[in-house]
Amino acid sequence: MLLHIPEVLTAVEVATVRRRLSEAHWADGRITAGYQSATAKDNAQLPENDPLAIELGDAVLQALSANTTFFAAALPKRIYPPLFNRYDGGQSFGFHVDNAVRYDRRTSPPEAVRTDLSATLFLADPDTYDGGELVIEDTFGTHSVKLPAGHLVLYPGSSLHKVLPVTRGERVASFFWIQSLVRDDGHRRLLFDLDVSIQTLTASGADASALLQLTGVYHNLLRQWAET
Repeated sequence: MLLHIPEVLTAVEVATVRRRLSEAHWADGRITAGYQSATAKDNAQLPENDPLAIELGDAVLQALSANTTFFAAALPKRIYPPLFNRYDGGQSFGFHVDNAVRYDRRTSPPEAVRTDLSATLFLADPDTYDGGELVIEDTFGTHSVKLPAGHLVLYPGSSLHKVLPVTRGERVASFFWIQSLVRDDGHRRLLFDLDVSIQTLTASGADASALLQLTGVYHNLLRQWAET
């Protein structure tokens, strides 16, 4: 499932994050790349243990905690702490697949996070830079994603993806991974569609007893598929 989630951050929140990032000490983005990805990666990144990265990552997590669409789609069990990157001057990231497991070294011992889902939260408006599209290949074809600042794209971590060269301005984003309660992408998609349908029917004043039965189906499927 590839999903665009609008306005995860407000315009004011985006402006605050961008102002704080203007003070950042950027490092070579290959510091978090695996062996395969390092050969394709050319960008700048905040180190994971940078106090600013931790501060802003916590702000992103707080915003996500209030976003019902994100929770309905991702069904998060663990979220890898958000990271921040920047592309400019022709920088890009060639086709790659994210590591299947990431280790959060802020915990002791480091906590393993299976990367069922990848997420990119755009922090620069599309008209401020050229290029920089996130290109994702999945079983339904090739998708080019370039969203307004504050918007997020959620997609399977197993997808082949790349970032096209940024030829003007700078592309700034936060990125992170999610281990879902439901490992299978197809199962997550069914649950999300069912959840959205229940919400729509509730808003339309549908029959309460029918909604109760449908909600029961949702929770029984989640009970069957969830890993806790």
